Amino acid sequence: MNPISLYAQSLMYIVAGLNHFINPRIYLAIMPPYVPAHRFMVSLSGIAEIILGVGLLFPATQSVSAWGLIFLLIVVFPANVYMATSPKFNKFPAWLRWFRLPLQGVLIWWAYLFT
Repeated sequence: MNPISLYAQSLMYIVAGLNHFINPRIYLAIMPPYVPAHRFMVSLSGIAEIILGVGLLFPATQSVSAWGLIFLLIVVFPANVYMATSPKFNKFPAWLRWFRLPLQGVLIWWAYLFT
């Protein structure tokens, strides 16, 4: 597998995970109302992204980290659906809100390459 792809994916998740703590309002806003403990869930997903992103870099943890990212992408999918469908986010272009949904599939495929 291409090391540039591995490093890019790892960096993307580490930066995204850190952003959960730098700009939590973004992530808190897209949490569906039915999900409990929004702040805890945002922190938990940020920690998971950081740990799993780092884990991709090591052969011993690469596969389990990739599976963890796939699981995480599936678990956070409802937040993307909420953002796409809620009028609360109409300030963002519709194409951008809906583009995030199939993008999750691409990200899942990309992570799968490292299982």
